[in-house]
This record gives sequence, structure tokens and C-alpha cells, in this order.
Amino acid sequence: MFVHALSGAASFAACLRLFRSYPLAVNFFYPDDVEPVRSSLDGRDEKDSFPPCYSGGWHRSIVLRHRAFEGSSFYVLSQDPAERFTLRPWDPAEGECQEIRPGTPVPVTSHRVITEGMPVPRDGALLGWVSDRQATALLSVYYGRPAAEVRAPQVRVLAMVGSEPMRWPPFTASPLDDGRFWEYAERGEIVDLAPVVIHDTKGAFWVPSQNPGRASEGHGCVVVSRYLQSENYWVPAGIYMDHWMLREGVPSPPAGHLLALPGTTDLSCRLTAR
Repeated sequence: MFVHALSGAASFAACLRLFRSYPLAVNFFYPDDVEPVRSSLDGRDEKDSFPPCYSGGWHRSIVLRHRAFEGSSFYVLSQDPAERFTLRPWDPAEGECQEIRPGTPVPVTSHRVITEGMPVPRDGALLGWVSDRQATALLSVYYGRPAAEVRAPQVRVLAMVGSEPMRWPPFTASPLDDGRFWEYAERGEIVDLAPVVIHDTKGAFWVPSQNPGRASEGHGCVVVSRYLQSENYWVPAGIYMDHWMLREGVPSPPAGHLLALPGTTDLSCRLTAR
């Protein structure tokens, strides 16, 4: 079923608004490169994880979540240098690319995904939950690859060891189910930690899970080795682990032990050149 012809223009305009309004959700990559890249908020390039529908030149993409239809609740909206937009399910097996052009009819489902879907923070982002100017929990974003073992993009809450659950975000158990993610960001309760981490080299480290299967799905913890501060918030030193592990009483090794584990990476490097 298609909406009327004018809906193509409306959908196209909505695509433009998404890329303009949600920079923290935008992935930027070159499909013809051996190592695709994407742009971080400070203009540096990072690897991306999924191919576009078009070849040649740069592409931008946003992952949208919309749960009103059967099948995938995640969709990839891509844009190429000619400002052509395409939309497809996260799992390629669930559908083909749908071009979004002004004046061209757009299926009702595609139109609703674009206008109603919630943008997901970009792959590799490290965010913070801020309460009273203090980041009391970290949010790690991981996409993996469509149709791979990771079933869908993940946003995991990493709480500081020793902190009280009442200080954790209200959406801790399921960050993408709350529906108010961008409202929190607009109020400054969710912030992008990349600027403060990049500014303070060796101030924070990513420690991947030592279980290969879990590591391949983006599981790990963060060690903040010293107090990090920006003009609007600060991040206390400590170990930040998956909140489920803390709920289950899993003990945390000392920071020194974690920092010596294989795969440990300075987050300032990880956030600028993944």
C-alpha cells in the first residue's frame, strides 16, 4: 500500500531532518574502502559496520527503531553524496532497500518508520547518564553486523562498581525501550563522553570481556583511571560494569588487574580511530 505522491516529498524532508537533528546517531562511511569509516562528532573518522545500498563515495546512515510492524524493529536509513536516501530492515533477509525520493510514492510502512522511528546512537558511542552534574553510569553502544550473531543494535548501561541502583538511569534494564532517550539527551541527562575522554588521554580504558563470544558482541567494562571533567559534568574514577553483573553480585577485579588484561584499549584512541 502506498501513500499519495506528495508523501515522497514529506518522507524525503523527514530524512533530511533526521540527519540534521540527531548528529549523535549519524554514522559516516566510505563503502568502497577496505576499511569503511564514519565520522565522529568532532569530525574524525571511524569504522562502520554495515554496507550501503549504493556504491561509490561517502554515505551516512542512521539506525531507526520502530516496533509497530512484524519482523525487524530496526531499520537502516542511508544517504549518499547525491542526497539519495534508502531505507531497509536491519536484517537484509527481511526486505529490500526502499528509495526515498521527492514526488515518488513511499510505502506506508517506510513512511512511518522514517517519521515515527527512534534514532539509535551511533555505533561505538560512549555516553554518560548525568545526575547533579555527575556521570553516574556509562552507556556503551554496539551494533555488530546485520544478520550476524548480534541480533540488533545494543545500548548497554555500565554502572560504577559500588554505586547504588537508585543513582542509575530509569531505563537501565532496557535503554531502547524507554522511548524518551532523546528527551533525556535534550535535557542534558544523557551526554556524549567522547569530548572529555579524548581530551584526557589515558584517563579511561575499554576492557573487553575475556570470553571471546561475549567480546564479539561488544561486552566489556570501562576503567576510568582519574577524575574527568567538562564544563557541564564530571566523571568519577572507578570501574564501570554491566549493571546485570552488579545486580547478580559478580565481584569486580581490581582496576590494575583489569588494565593488564589482553585487548585493553585507551578509550581516547578507541573513540577517535576505531
